[in-house]
Amino acid sequence: MAALIAGMVAMPLRAAPPPVVPLSHDAADIAQAISALRAITTLRADFVQTDSAGGRLSGVLTMKRPGKIRFQYQPGVPLLIVSDGAALTMIDYEVRQVQRWPIRNSPLGALLDPNKDVARFARINPTGRADLISMAVRDPGHPEYGTLTLLLVRKASAPGGLELDSWIATDAQSRRTIVRLINPRYGVPVDEAAFRWTDPRPQNHRAG
Repeated sequence: MAALIAGMVAMPLRAAPPPVVPLSHDAADIAQAISALRAITTLRADFVQTDSAGGRLSGVLTMKRPGKIRFQYQPGVPLLIVSDGAALTMIDYEVRQVQRWPIRNSPLGALLDPNKDVARFARINPTGRADLISMAVRDPGHPEYGTLTLLLVRKASAPGGLELDSWIATDAQSRRTIVRLINPRYGVPVDEAAFRWTDPRPQNHRAG
């Protein structure tokens, strides 16, 4: 990121300007993609989630920066995934189980963690389309975190000129989950209550 802000530093009077070193095409796409993601304040969209076996679930996604997200699945699916900005929590109401881990330790950290240096770990995948950016984010020092591949479509009305179309989360066992967003709405009012959840575990079995 330092290279992106170096040009903002004021030069002494009458000093010769440094030579301009243009960003490579990939670096420019990465910078634009990161800028667009960080320009999202709130987002609500329908989604379709497809797993490695072809199974599909749908629901409503609500996101609020920094770091908050909620996957509300279709009726009849007793699962809920919520990030409160610090940790990602998966609640299974059928078996009364709760799993929780820091957002930085999940593939979604590239999307949700405001402190993650996405540019350091990102690469651009060729798509053959001028209107589509495919950016894969993987920390080679922590392969257990998996890979998140974000697909963004150029759209002037979207924050930063790019609309988040979908993403592919690949875990350490190479299992892929694809989430496709439908009818995204940006800048919508989102109450903090959206990122709270009811603990299904018996009171005496809850973690402290």
